Amino acid sequence: MTVALVRSPARRSVVLCAAALCTGALLAGCAGVEGSDPSARRSSGAPAPAPSTPGASTERPDPPDPTDPDALQERYQRVVRDVLPSVVQITTEEQLGSGVVYDDRGHIVTNAHVVADAESFEVGLATGGGPLKAELVAAYEDQDLAVIRLTDPPRALHPAVFGDSAKVRVGQIVLAMGNPLGLSSSVTQGIVSAVGRSVSEGEGRATIGNMVQTSAAINPGNSGGALVDLAGRVIGIPTLAARDPQFGAAPAPGIGFAIPASTVRDLAGQMIRHGEVVDPDKAALGVTVRTVLGDDFQPAGVSVVDVTGGGPADAAGLRPGDLIERVDGDEITDVVGLAEALAGHSPGDRVAVTVRRGGAREQATVTLGEA
Repeated sequence: MTVALVRSPARRSVVLCAAALCTGALLAGCAGVEGSDPSARRSSGAPAPAPSTPGASTERPDPPDPTDPDALQERYQRVVRDVLPSVVQITTEEQLGSGVVYDDRGHIVTNAHVVADAESFEVGLATGGGPLKAELVAAYEDQDLAVIRLTDPPRALHPAVFGDSAKVRVGQIVLAMGNPLGLSSSVTQGIVSAVGRSVSEGEGRATIGNMVQTSAAINPGNSGGALVDLAGRVIGIPTLAARDPQFGAAPAPGIGFAIPASTVRDLAGQMIRHGEVVDPDKAALGVTVRTVLGDDFQPAGVSVVDVTGGGPADAAGLRPGDLIERVDGDEITDVVGLAEALAGHSPGDRVAVTVRRGGAREQATVTLGEA
């Protein structure tokens, strides 16, 4: 059974599906419907604030392996007590989502699709109290990340501790924290199912590399929340959930994706310092392309329309009219597939590109540039 990758906008009862033809999977962004009063949160007996270094602390040690169910349960409860005060509810006129307190100055990280076109927000803290006002700092749609800032941050903020994405391992237990379906301060549990995924929300939408795949439930409203390990470190920001187009875009259980913590720290830091992302560190071939259909009217490759003079593709000998069929052995059927292949690389990486030219296949080695 195949699934397709799309985003499901908030406050709508239907899913607007932008099919990602190359992956056969449908991703749904997880902003949710309105309907929960952010001020109606219960106090969680908040712990002392986390270190105020913006989103960069990794000082919490790895937890010991629990030897009995009671120890594991106690570990879960401790993580929830430590981290949930860092997870907030973000409400706009159009939708509801989640966010994570990034520093003690009131910066909060979330998804770009949560903030959408809004410039101002109401933020509900898990520790209770009335809604707080916040304003947009910046949004970077290419990686579906945004930063907002509380206009009058309280002294008792609880910045999250962000972990090291490079240390995330398949099979490790994780908790997803957010506000799914308006149910504030909810927690779901699962494992890391895969790392290094490159996924797209469809042609013309964000394509994000090195995503963390998880079996923890990611429902509408979870977008922008926290994916947390058992040491209480945020290892990712839940962003996308898979839906099955064969069954009316119904949720595909246990397939969700989170932006890795390293990407969050890098991009959020730039947005806070500069008001925008100035160094996206995204790999590029230096070509303009379009999807080509085969005889069966299905995507059959990516045609090079134009080559940037002096760019990576030009230096490697690619020409307009070349049909890109593979990148590092991975089949490329459309422009979304090409974007996903490049999302897993960094500028300076060398990749093997297989093209069809004049009826013959040729291979070139391209040193990727920066978008």
